[in-house]
Amino acid sequence: MNYHGTTILAVRQNGKAAVGGDGQVTLKDTVVKHHARKVRRIYNDNIIVGFAGATADALDLSERLEQKLERYNGNLTRSAVELARDWRTDKYLRRLEALMIAVDKDSTYLISGNGDIIEPDEGVIAIGSGGIAAQAAATALVEFTDMDARGIVKAAMKIAASICIYTNDTVTIEEISLNE
Repeated sequence: MNYHGTTILAVRQNGKAAVGGDGQVTLKDTVVKHHARKVRRIYNDNIIVGFAGATADALDLSERLEQKLERYNGNLTRSAVELARDWRTDKYLRRLEALMIAVDKDSTYLISGNGDIIEPDEGVIAIGSGGIAAQAAATALVEFTDMDARGIVKAAMKIAASICIYTNDTVTIEEISLNE
């Protein structure tokens, strides 16, 4: 799946996790919105999700993840597994066109409709059309600077926006502490 029109980046660094998303919404070759919120907190503000793909589909998946979190007492791993299973096997859900990153104090996951739940090795993962640029920049910043998670997300998203025409520099960043 390759989604145009967004970049979402998650970074774990120095006791914090930050997730950032650009604000551009593109319809074919036209920018229709500059300040969309593609990153939000769910489940009593303990989990951050970011999504790429069709907006209605992404919001539906976010709501379904929150329902799973309620059912499994905030256990992100179990909830992600159950959501991915449902997404892969349910006839309606299989047609949803979106990807999601979900982060809590213990884990970072990319969740896809193929049933994939991917946890990054180095604490950096990105999705969307500018995801490769954002992830590469963030990986280098984690390795070669002492920046915090928020600073890395901000800088890497700026780099992605300078390269990807479907990504802008209006970025929403949410952050959580990993030590709580």
